[in-house]
Amino acid sequence: MIPKIAMIGGGSWATAIIKMLSDNFSEKEIFWWMRNEEAIAHIKAFKHNPNYLSSVEIKVPANNISADIHAIIKQADYLVLNVPAAFLKESLKGVSPADLKGKKIVSAIKGIVPDENLIIGEFMHQKFEVPLNDILVISGPCHAEEVALEKLSYLTIASTDVAQADYFAKLLGTRYIKTNVSDDIFGTEYAAVLKNIYAVASGICHGVGYGDNFQAVLISNAIREIKDFVDAVHPIDRDIKESAYLGDLLVTAYSQFSRNRTFGNMIGKGYTVKSAQLEMNMVAEGYYASSCMHHINKKYKVDMPIARAVYAVLYEKHSPNIEMRLLTEKLN
Repeated sequence: MIPKIAMIGGGSWATAIIKMLSDNFSEKEIFWWMRNEEAIAHIKAFKHNPNYLSSVEIKVPANNISADIHAIIKQADYLVLNVPAAFLKESLKGVSPADLKGKKIVSAIKGIVPDENLIIGEFMHQKFEVPLNDILVISGPCHAEEVALEKLSYLTIASTDVAQADYFAKLLGTRYIKTNVSDDIFGTEYAAVLKNIYAVASGICHGVGYGDNFQAVLISNAIREIKDFVDAVHPIDRDIKESAYLGDLLVTAYSQFSRNRTFGNMIGKGYTVKSAQLEMNMVAEGYYASSCMHHINKKYKVDMPIARAVYAVLYEKHSPNIEMRLLTEKLN
């Protein structure tokens, strides 16, 4: 039976995964939902996404691209969720648990649903009654821009059913995409959320004038914070040095393509949150994640001074200079 995979979302990461699926040699049928009717018309006519990764040739059949989410979901065996976490509830408005029954849900969203304070897997499980065994997570150090350039990248596919993770991983692998599998759906999702917050911290520190030596200390401490938190939430045997955890943190904290680092850098240079968001015209998941994680951690009470400092700057309007200076006394 040929697997049918539907992409929900029209941004750069959605476009990159569409490219991977299209370039992969396994037989499959690809469907694509996005809200923007003009973008859909452009893709159908010219085979390129006009707004994101416009160099990528889109090979999805025109009839399989639609703004009708119900029509797209109905076709799918696998539903890849790939909209900003803040817009997930709005995107799935009108979709019922019955619509998703029997479908595999793949989270490619590295964020937390605001108001709910839930990672995507938990949100889909609690609100849409999707069994945990039917949830997969895509993570790893993989910027969409480098996928577009076909630079070698690695992804980790997580599921409580490792055989299922392996099957989906085989649908994504290409000559420029290598895949690993994991059973850690909670750790990989939370690590993907947290690394965005630490990338914002990295950007803030760069913006206020700290150099590479301090950045190394910052990220060394950040991976410890990630380990402490994911171990508190889901205490299983995991190697925090694997690419889904440490690798993803490193690339998001250091890469020129990291929107979270860019956002933090602007904040460090004196931009307001609003002005930075308007100038970027892209969602920095770390902004929303900072507030969500602050509230989630009230339950777990993990010592996370870097995450706390980012929250203080973004939501309590503390001075980036002062907050980062205070943070330097808490790191080692």
